Amino acid sequence: MMDELELLKKDWQKKEEHLPKLSYDEIHTMIWKKSSSIVKWIFYISIIEFIIPHLLYLVPSMRNNSLDIYTDLKLTNAILVVSILQYVVIFYFIYQFYKRYKEISVLDSAKKLTSKILRTRKTVKHYVFFSLSMVLLSFMILVIGIYFSDNVIEILGLEDNFEGMSEERIKLIIMAVFAIFGVVVTAIFGGIYFLLYGLLTRKLRRNYQELQKLEV
Repeated sequence: MMDELELLKKDWQKKEEHLPKLSYDEIHTMIWKKSSSIVKWIFYISIIEFIIPHLLYLVPSMRNNSLDIYTDLKLTNAILVVSILQYVVIFYFIYQFYKRYKEISVLDSAKKLTSKILRTRKTVKHYVFFSLSMVLLSFMILVIGIYFSDNVIEILGLEDNFEGMSEERIKLIIMAVFAIFGVVVTAIFGGIYFLLYGLLTRKLRRNYQELQKLEV
């Protein structure tokens, strides 16, 4: 049995002699290309993610339905402020992703490339956290608007659904439904972000680990 194992080892060593040996620069270039491609995809996905909801917003029925409830609950100003903040921050992150992509240069040392990979991963984490916070905040504003509304039952067209119940109890039920729905939607978006950005950042992490080995 041991003789067979030794023969296998010797056979593998012979094969290794014929395999191409990569230099430090070649490995560094390969990691740079992979990292650059990943950051480029992060940039593209952030733009697509920004554009798609606005394309849907062009559909009249969706535009009217999405704004009516906020208008009826007198939340137009609050949503306007949140929307402006969201646009400013999202544009900032898109610019940061573009900047990270441009910063990664083949002339960088492994140490500099490592630093830029870490900065990109950190930026992605902040972006995901902000995006999920905005989803949850929009539902929180709705819940607050429902609490302070005097005619939420009429606004939502639920007059026939809660006969015999007090208005306060109806409000609590509606608020609970919106709160739970907000958490569920945020969790779904979190799963999508995990699949998209999580996959890309894990690849960046592997590249980072490979660069760490080069520095040893």
